[in-house]
Amino acid sequence: MRATILIFAVSCLVPGPVAASGAQIAGDAVYEPGKGVSSPVAVKEVRPRYPAAAQNAKIQGLVRLECVVLPDGTVGEVRVIEPLDPALDEEAIKAVKQWRFKPGTKGGQAVPVRVPIDMTFTLR
Repeated sequence: MRATILIFAVSCLVPGPVAASGAQIAGDAVYEPGKGVSSPVAVKEVRPRYPAAAQNAKIQGLVRLECVVLPDGTVGEVRVIEPLDPALDEEAIKAVKQWRFKPGTKGGQAVPVRVPIDMTFTLR
C-alpha cells in the first residue's frame, strides 16, 4: 500500500482586511486576497508525513487549513477548517508551518494575508 499526499493551495477571493488575532501581528490587519491585495505564492512546500496508524486504518481524505502568510513569507497562525483525523490534522499543520511564500502585497508592500490550503491524504 502506497501513501500519496496531494496538496492544493486555493485562493480566496474575499476582499478587505480582517482583524488580526493577538498572536499574529499586534495592531496590523490581516488581509484576504482580492481588491488590491495579491495572493501569496508558495515557493517551498513541505509534504506532511502520513502516519502509519492512519495508513493501516485506511484513513483518506482532505484536511482544509486556513493560515496567515506573514510579510516575511513565513506561516503564522494556522487553524483546521475541515478536520479529517487528529493525527492527520496535526501532520498537515506541522507541514504547512514549514512552507515559505512570496508574500501577498497591498500597494506594493508585503502584508499578512489569510489563505486556505487543502491537503489530501490518499492511499494507493
